[in-house]
Formats: sequence, C-alpha cells, structure tokens
Amino acid sequence: MGLHFSEKEFASRKSKVLKSMKEQNLDALLIFRQESMYWLTGYDTFGYVFFQTLILDQKGNVILLTRAPDLRQAQNTSNIEDIRIWIDKDGSNPTDDLKVILDELNLKGKKLGIEYEAYGLTGKNALKLNKSLENYCSIEDKSDLITKLRVVKSKEEIVYVRRAAELADKALDEVWKHAKAGVSESKILAEMNRVIFEGGGDYPANEFIIGSGKNALLCRYQAEKQILKNPDQLTIEWAGTYRHYHSAMFRTIPINKADPEHYKMHEACVEALKNCESKLKPGNKIGEVFDIHAKTFDDLGYNKARMNACGYSLGTTFSPNWMDVPMLYTGNPYVIEPGNVFFMHMILMDSDNQLAMNLGETYLVTEQGNERLGKQKLDLVIL
Repeated sequence: MGLHFSEKEFASRKSKVLKSMKEQNLDALLIFRQESMYWLTGYDTFGYVFFQTLILDQKGNVILLTRAPDLRQAQNTSNIEDIRIWIDKDGSNPTDDLKVILDELNLKGKKLGIEYEAYGLTGKNALKLNKSLENYCSIEDKSDLITKLRVVKSKEEIVYVRRAAELADKALDEVWKHAKAGVSESKILAEMNRVIFEGGGDYPANEFIIGSGKNALLCRYQAEKQILKNPDQLTIEWAGTYRHYHSAMFRTIPINKADPEHYKMHEACVEALKNCESKLKPGNKIGEVFDIHAKTFDDLGYNKARMNACGYSLGTTFSPNWMDVPMLYTGNPYVIEPGNVFFMHMILMDSDNQLAMNLGETYLVTEQGNERLGKQKLDLVIL
C-alpha cells in the first residue's frame, strides 16, 4: 500500500473532520474534492473527472463510490477498505448507487454536508445529486469543512513541502544554465521538469508558465513555444512538487540586456515582497498582506501594472491548478497561523511598454514570523 503518511497522521486527520462534523451537526459528509480524499485517506487518482464520492458518517464509516478503473487505484494508494463500483452504461446514474449506500448507513432524513466546490462534481452531476437527495435528507454546502483543516500543515506535511521547495530551486538552476538567446522555451521546460522528476518529484497540478517577448506578460500557460531572442525577456512560473505538495516560484529574466525599466520594476517587486514578508506572521489577516503589496506598487506608480491578488495558500492540490485557498486579496479576514504555507507573487505587467517583471516565493509561517523556503537569490539576473 503506497501510503505517504503514518497511521497516526491519518487518524488525527479523521478525528479532526469528525469533530468538525459534530460541531456542525452533520450526520455524514459527501466528499468530492480529490485533495480532501487524498488528505483524509491517501487515495491518489485523476479519476475524479468522473463521478466519485467518499462518504464519511459520524460513526466513522468510510465508503468510496467510484468507477471500476479506480478500484485497484484506491486499494493500492489508500486506507479505504469499503470500495463500491458504479457501472458504466447508457443512462447510468451513480446517484442511485449513492442512495443505496446512504440507506445502508441509515442516513434517510438526516443532515448531510456536501463538497460542492470540487472540480470532479460537475454542474450536471450536482443537479443529479440534488434531485436524488430531494425529500430524502437535508443537505448543506460544506465545501470548506476539510479545506479549512488542510490550510494548517502538519509536521509530516511540512517535510514534503520542504522537499518540493528543494526541487523548485533545482529547476531554477536549470534556467540559469539554459536560458539564453537561441534556446527554445521547450528546452528550458524540459530541463526543469527533468530535474524535478529525477529528484523524485511529481507532475504539478497545472502547467508551468513560460513566455518570452510579449508572451512574458502572460500569467497563464499557452501552447506557443518561442526561441529566445537577443535581447529578450523570459517569464517563468513553476513549482517543485513532491507527494502532490507544491512549492512555487516566479521570475522574469532579461536575456542579454535589461531595459532600464526592468531594473526599476525589479526593485519595486523586491520592495513589495519584503513588505509582504513583514505582514505575513501569526495573528495578522491575509488581507493586510495584500494591502501592503498594493500600497507599495501604487506609491511607486505601478497601480495599473499590478494584480488584484498577490498570492494564495499552497499544499496538496490536483489538476487543474495548484492554487489553494485562502487567497491574498484585500479584505480577506483569514487570520494567519503557524503551519500555513503561502506563495506570494509580485507581478508587474506593463502593457504600454510591453515589459514584464515578476518575483514569487513560497513561505512557511512560523511561530515567530515566516521562513522563505526557496534558497535562490532575489537579485535581477541577466542571462
């Protein structure tokens, strides 16, 4: 069995979920987020693109309802003992199979929480689910029940986050080696991914962002791969990933020559990041972190170039993206705690001059403040 955490760790997580369920008067929880299933049981799959749910009742019973291809997946990767299969056929409705399980657990007329905010629970399937449970039991959206518990990382989780950070550093070393005029973006991506996999890492939950020239101003992956020019600018956002735990980094790198504005933008990014570090400590609200980010850039004249969020929680996430909640934006009331892991990105995209500058690092919140997990320098490096 390929479990990545101790029995004690899994038992502690289950106990926390059951405690939260009891506090919210839930008789059972229907879990649809793959992150929640992995965190709670170790179950590791991309089969969540189809209907599957993990049922946890107040008595501690755990039952997985999934498709046949994930039977052995669950047996090999999780501690789930009771696995039920719904059959693929024309007109099949897995919510009917779910009702059979709920009847077994005597949940008719009881109160169920549902993880609606899940990539695997499509709108169509959610409508089927609601119709199936209508007049059967009372339901409430409890999408954040397990998510709130996952935000604070345990000692065992932090070991994986640190390893992910080491892999992210190694990937940047490959950028320093290979990013130069005449080299393709594909080559750079290939070398970054190579060292991560050779280091025992995993696929990230989303693609790395890479772009040069005008594409350096993009904050998402897209399929075009260019050859670096002389001069040029290269933007890369990536993450080291280990046991599905992420540690992300972000850089814009001038190739051969930096525009004078690149230097000013980089200085602004460093200043903003340092100011955010000063606010990222236990007891503060994460909205305060964004506010100092915005003030720093606005005071320096970059209000049109900055973003409306400056980071987010990181941890174990699955496709389509590695971003987790809570996010760093103005007014977010989440109170920072030791054990939080946040990726803070300082993004400046100057569309008028077609110039980009980005600087991003992952931080672990400690009792005293925070620790930057990446060990690479923050200097502007020109290759």
